[in-house]
Amino acid sequence: ILPQELCLADSNLSIHTDNPDLTPCFQNTVLAWIPSIYLWSALPFYLLYLKHNKRGYIVLSMLSRFKTLFGVLLWCVSWADLFYSFHELLQNRTPPPVYFVTPLIVGITVLIATLLIQYERLRGVQSSGVLIIFWFLSVLCAVGPFRSKIMTTTGHVNERFRFTTFYIYFALIIIELILSCFKEKPPFFSPVSTDPNPCPELTSGFLSRLTFWWFTSMAVLGYKRPLEDKDLWSLNEDDTSKIIVQQLSKEWDKEKAECKQLLYSKSTVIVQKCLGSRKTFSRKPETMPGEAEVLIRDKKHNRKPSFLKALLRTFGPYFLIGSFFKLIQDLLSFVNPQLLSVLIGFIKNKDAPAWWGFLIAALMFICAVLQTLMLHQHFQYCFVTGMRLRTGITGVIYRKSLVITNSAKRSSTVGEIVNLMSVDAQRFMDLMTFLNMLWSAPLQIFLALYFLWEALGPSVLAGVAVMVLLIPFNSAIAMKTRAFQVEQMRYKDSRIKLMNEILGGMKVLKLYAWEPSFLEKVLEIRKNELRVLKKSAYLNSLSTFAWISAPFLVALTTFAVYVSVNEKNILDAEKAFVSLSLFNILKFPLSMLPQVISNITSVSLKRIQQFLSHDELDPNCVETKVIAPGKDITCFLHSINLLVPSGALVAIVGPVGCGKSSLVSALLGEMEKLEGEVAVKGSVAYVPQQAWIQNATLKDNILFGQASNEQKYQNVLEACALKTDLEVLPGGDQTEIGEKGINLSGGQRQRVSLARAVYSNSDIYLLDDPLSAVDSHVAKHIFDKVIGPDGVLKGKTRILVTHGISFLPQVDHIVVVVDGKISEMGSYQDLLKQNKAFAEFLRNYALDEDIEEDEPTSTGGECPNKMSTKRRVCEKKPAESPLPRKNPNEKLIQAETTETGTVKLTVFWQYMKAVSPIISLVICFLYCCQNAAAIGANVWLSDWTNEPVINGTQHNTAMRIGVYAALGLLQGLIVLICSFTLAMGGINAARTLHAALLENKFHTPQSFYDTTPTGRIINRFSKDIYVIDEVIPPTILMFLGTFFTSLSTMIVIIASTPLFAVVIVPLAILYFFVQRFYVATSRQLKRLESVSRSPIYSHFSETVSGASVIRAYRRVKSFVDISDVKMDENQKSYYPGIVSNRWLGVRVEFVGNCIVLFAALFAVIGKNSLNAGLVGLSVSYALQVTLSLNWMVRMTSELETNIVAVERIKEYSETETEAPWVIEGKSPPADWPSRGELEFVNYSVRYRKGLDLVLKDLNLQVHGGEKIGIVGRTGAGKSSMTLCLFRILEAVKGEIKIDGVKISEIGLHDLRSRLTIIPQDPVLFSGTLRMNLDPFNKYSDEEIWKALELSHLKRFVSSQPSMLDYECSEGGENLSVGQRQLVCLARALLRKTRILILDEATAAIDLETDDLIQMTIRTQFEDCTVLTIAHRLNTIMDYTRVLVLDNGTIAEFDTPASLIASKGIFYSMAKDAGLA
Repeated sequence: ILPQELCLADSNLSIHTDNPDLTPCFQNTVLAWIPSIYLWSALPFYLLYLKHNKRGYIVLSMLSRFKTLFGVLLWCVSWADLFYSFHELLQNRTPPPVYFVTPLIVGITVLIATLLIQYERLRGVQSSGVLIIFWFLSVLCAVGPFRSKIMTTTGHVNERFRFTTFYIYFALIIIELILSCFKEKPPFFSPVSTDPNPCPELTSGFLSRLTFWWFTSMAVLGYKRPLEDKDLWSLNEDDTSKIIVQQLSKEWDKEKAECKQLLYSKSTVIVQKCLGSRKTFSRKPETMPGEAEVLIRDKKHNRKPSFLKALLRTFGPYFLIGSFFKLIQDLLSFVNPQLLSVLIGFIKNKDAPAWWGFLIAALMFICAVLQTLMLHQHFQYCFVTGMRLRTGITGVIYRKSLVITNSAKRSSTVGEIVNLMSVDAQRFMDLMTFLNMLWSAPLQIFLALYFLWEALGPSVLAGVAVMVLLIPFNSAIAMKTRAFQVEQMRYKDSRIKLMNEILGGMKVLKLYAWEPSFLEKVLEIRKNELRVLKKSAYLNSLSTFAWISAPFLVALTTFAVYVSVNEKNILDAEKAFVSLSLFNILKFPLSMLPQVISNITSVSLKRIQQFLSHDELDPNCVETKVIAPGKDITCFLHSINLLVPSGALVAIVGPVGCGKSSLVSALLGEMEKLEGEVAVKGSVAYVPQQAWIQNATLKDNILFGQASNEQKYQNVLEACALKTDLEVLPGGDQTEIGEKGINLSGGQRQRVSLARAVYSNSDIYLLDDPLSAVDSHVAKHIFDKVIGPDGVLKGKTRILVTHGISFLPQVDHIVVVVDGKISEMGSYQDLLKQNKAFAEFLRNYALDEDIEEDEPTSTGGECPNKMSTKRRVCEKKPAESPLPRKNPNEKLIQAETTETGTVKLTVFWQYMKAVSPIISLVICFLYCCQNAAAIGANVWLSDWTNEPVINGTQHNTAMRIGVYAALGLLQGLIVLICSFTLAMGGINAARTLHAALLENKFHTPQSFYDTTPTGRIINRFSKDIYVIDEVIPPTILMFLGTFFTSLSTMIVIIASTPLFAVVIVPLAILYFFVQRFYVATSRQLKRLESVSRSPIYSHFSETVSGASVIRAYRRVKSFVDISDVKMDENQKSYYPGIVSNRWLGVRVEFVGNCIVLFAALFAVIGKNSLNAGLVGLSVSYALQVTLSLNWMVRMTSELETNIVAVERIKEYSETETEAPWVIEGKSPPADWPSRGELEFVNYSVRYRKGLDLVLKDLNLQVHGGEKIGIVGRTGAGKSSMTLCLFRILEAVKGEIKIDGVKISEIGLHDLRSRLTIIPQDPVLFSGTLRMNLDPFNKYSDEEIWKALELSHLKRFVSSQPSMLDYECSEGGENLSVGQRQLVCLARALLRKTRILILDEATAAIDLETDDLIQMTIRTQFEDCTVLTIAHRLNTIMDYTRVLVLDNGTIAEFDTPASLIASKGIFYSMAKDAGLA
């Protein structure tokens, strides 16, 4: 194309000169064509992308006009060249063909670029990456020619024209590059986003996206003040649940349909044949008779729909973009070691021109920067894919759980389904980041080995062998660690469970003075837990040792083998340091591969797939169309025919398990219909047998998504007897109800559930035994006011499943169900006359009912009192428990404790003190030694490489290898010792911190437990202790490791090129700023993310348990929406969290890349004074530094996030404590109190500071052996009196004397162990029965059996196989309430002290047990002083005296008879009870 001599690459002109230049031919062909080739190849893909992505068009702006104008000018300029060549042709000066080809190509390319600018504008692209890269390449390729044109400015007239056009061209492309970096305004006509806080990513320019610059605003904001929910950007459209779940569902449905089609097309005939021969329809198509199965299996088409396929179709393409970036990054990572070898060669060659060196340094820098950008783009794609996956899977599972059949639901528990959503989806998300390692790790290993082989030949295999041998070692350690983890989890769970019980029953422990026994139990578990921790810490330090020594061992073996194999093999700087940097690259994929593989195996697609393939309810199974007069039902039960006229009240009765509830479910379409018709006319309201309550306010639970109507709402509350309960609940109807209605009693839950149905105002009411959970008088009220003939629902169709006989006479029809068949139906009178099953049912049940009905009336009109106590219980229970206030309060407090800015140094100091300051110093010292050894080893290596070569060999290689090995192994050993000491120190700290916390919590006064939700204290014991046990030590290890690595890098570089010190300061400042911004922001984002995560799961488990209710009220759609909103809320804080890591990565790695640049630059500058070994050393160190810098910031952030746990535990270990348990030298005599006299002197007390006095100036004397009844209205201070005796409440003034000893002067345990109490609510702990009676093992078996006999438990206990070792479950759930009360009585009988306090149980106890207890007390405690807080007056009518309290003062105190005679308060109470 050109004259021959011009086109030879002239090496003298280009390379071996101090003033290099490129040949004109090269300039005019290759350089000019590079940008064009790039644009042409990218164009088809880009146009395809633009065609599918339209975001509305952008109005023509000045920017766009200028871009287009300059583009057209460029086109003119390049074609001016073309026409000039034609002009020359005409003048018979034949220019070389290249002068035609190049301008033509360039012109067309520029024109295309110009048109692309406009096409992008119409497609709404605000900033175009494709064009930025194009203009950048053009400028880059034009710089060379530009320089050479300036250098060769000669007076050739013929060239002058081309020179001019080239200069114009150069100026224009630079302008275009600058212009294209600005972004256009957002598109016009794009869907109007009403978004208050859109994510700036969408509108940010190409460069901003590449470097994540758009995130900076949030980083700055997070640094200024802690971020809150409102600061978070809303999600990008493509990341929202709505879009993702829709896509995934579509793909999954498509997949299912394909499988179905395959199945049906092949096997329809057979299946029909089978079904013909069977009467019933099988539940699952898999259980077909053999014949069909064989045939289908032969066809090989019975494939299950694969969820993986659906996932791949939905998320695959997006993920592959990330994989592409990863590929580029992998290839780039091998460029720098090659450049390093070139650089070392350059340093050795003393006559090489200096510009080579600068070029190499620049290339290293550019390569590193590109690598950084690619890597983080790849991570961004991976993480976003992971995030979308989680959204998609969660959404799909949620939607499925609402339509799954009951039989399918039974096959997996709620917990398992929630696990699918939380654990499995989470694992998927974590897997995404590593998934590319599956192909990338082998690729990297292969490439690294290839380059190593090039450098060192077969000796590489020795190093590889070491690596391979380390893999099983590491995996063995990992397996063992996992086993330890499981064991430790077991201990941890049992410790938390025990703590939970202890905190729940703290009051009882205090009253019985049982704390030491339980303290021992907890410490015992903790000891085991720490033992396991210690073992796994040893293992961890071994694996750290392996991890640190691995690259070194590999290098050592390789070099040793290389040098020993052949005398002629010389280890020079180039070989040594290039190999080292390659080994460093190898380290990562080798350690990652096993992890990735184990991660992949742990992810279970199968479980999710199985859940998603469960049968679904047939939505058309119940027709909601009108059928003549009423409804005709036939149901799965067995050929049931039932017609319920509109507006009738039908009762369904029958023995347990006969299918009553199934009948109701059938009406809701919850059962699988085999044949017949079910039709329901109108809307349905459903009250299930177990009330389903949402975690929302009480009002929301009743409205259930309906519009609020105050009048109607109040009527409903009145009818369902909820008015009294509302007065008691702390927030009225705005009270936040805990999960599963935890802070409502069973009866209240049932009434709320009923109120929801009544409020919904439907046509048909299906009531599944709503009256079983409520007390009998409330049941009557509800039946009369709501369900019955005169209730709120009269005129609606009501189907009532019931056990209550008393209501049957008032219903219109009774349906008797026996064994799934309707045995008879008709009105109450008809059925009695028929004298069949129903009459028998009546007789059976009537017996029980009669007893229940007669008991109150037998004591001659105690009924009103019983009712009032029932009412009073309702009022008392919630008022006592601080639980209902928990929710709003809880959040506030947590926010206060964690929203501190930077963590104070004192916290670190506290942790160091817990570890012990000496150990802390030792650890730091050891780290310094370790790094010194590492530097030493590498310096020795560089010295070795500079050893002169004498006739083709190096001398004393054996000594060289020996020292190198010694230094390296020393480094490994120090690491081992160091991580040992750190682990021991960490466990030490964990032990002391936990012990202090526990000790303090056992000494904390009761008032603390009344005001602090148990959840918050448990959190300290579980989460925070876990962090101190298992998170802080490894984090510190990593932090110190990375910190010292970075430090040693700086030292090495400064030592070899002192000039570098100048650059360190600005780089350090930059680094410090990035780090501060990141830490503040990311910590807060993490917190927001974890706060918003749990609602997803709790809402989900709620939905699963209430699915039938949600379906009955037709609220599926809105529940799905709620779930989506919760998911999006969580992702809203998760997304900035991902981006913050990318933002940090790009910035920190840029600092690292600058270090590489300067290390190389200064090496080039100081080339004459340096030897090759030192340069290799400093640059290869610099190449590693980016990783450790990045990790250092992450670890700082982790450390700051987690060290807060120490602070939180400290805070709870230093709350105020109660009086000491035992006061030395003040113990009362051994037989005290021998008489049992009590005296209150001017006694006043209050619950907590700032509250009113509960008892005011009490003066009262009780003689030994008296029986005193204490009565009074609720809140009069009855219970407070007993609490004062035990010093649970300390006096404000005055004192109490027992047998003349002032109780405030002796230790608490001395006092409490000499009094006996039978508390109101019986608390049992999980453990043996024996432990519940006698935790200190003070009594013999005979004594315990005697106590059991007296408390009427002997029969029950001796009937159990394990007798006294009978295991009580948590809270004594496996004993009835009466039995629990008797256990408390047995405790009292065992202690048998002179003073007994009986806080009479109000509600739970049945009259029979009550009589037993009263009788035992009268006989066994005859000579003791007994104080009884009475609710039923008939128990104290024969006591010596009765104390009537009113408002904390003594109103009356005399014998019962004289009190009745004096007609005071006691008289009126007795009259109410029908005793006067």
